[in-house]
Amino acid sequence: MNKSALHKISYGMYILTSKNEDKVNGQIVNSVLQLTSNPITIGVSVNQNNLTHEFIEKSKVFTISVLSEDAPMNLIGNFGFKSGRDTDKFEGIGCKTGDNNCPSVIDSVVACLELELINQTDMGSHTLFIGKIVNGDIMSDENPMTYEYYHNVKGGRSPKSAPHYIEADIKTKGDSKMNKHVCNVCGYVYNPEEGDEDAGIEPGTMFEDLPDGWICPTCGVSKDEFEKKE
Repeated sequence: MNKSALHKISYGMYILTSKNEDKVNGQIVNSVLQLTSNPITIGVSVNQNNLTHEFIEKSKVFTISVLSEDAPMNLIGNFGFKSGRDTDKFEGIGCKTGDNNCPSVIDSVVACLELELINQTDMGSHTLFIGKIVNGDIMSDENPMTYEYYHNVKGGRSPKSAPHYIEADIKTKGDSKMNKHVCNVCGYVYNPEEGDEDAGIEPGTMFEDLPDGWICPTCGVSKDEFEKKE
């Protein structure tokens, strides 16, 4: 099977949040789909090992924030590559609480949806949660981020817990000193031909010449967590 065919399926980039009493957790998801129009229902696929999955099952409520194209990589990394079991993902993050009493992330988003759980289906590694919309709002007129934009423009990767995860085939060429390096935590690829514009790293900067304080722009780990791809 040519698994590249799966890359032609279109996805978005969203922050899914839920709560458990006074605790809140959130994660990045991209498998979100409007299922019906009357009533308006939304389906979202969530890994069964994730804390957010546990919270949705307990509280029966969740929210979906649609990320904009200008959403910074550290926001995506915070919700996509860290665990709420040992990190407060919401520290310093703008939120609002609406009709379902579950906070929605409002930083760098174009819309927020509030839902109540009405059904769920065990899909093996993931659960398909189906929610009924109880409220929604537009937050900005920016373009919503697609997974293609996240991957091709921002250089992002998916965690292994994502429903569509396929191990990347990373190829390098030319001078061995210009090899790409891959983050072992989130899969971000440092390409010396491109550098890291957000961190002020000029194109042509070899990985070995990056400042000691440079960190992965997606998940925030140090250079020690990267390995060279031959």
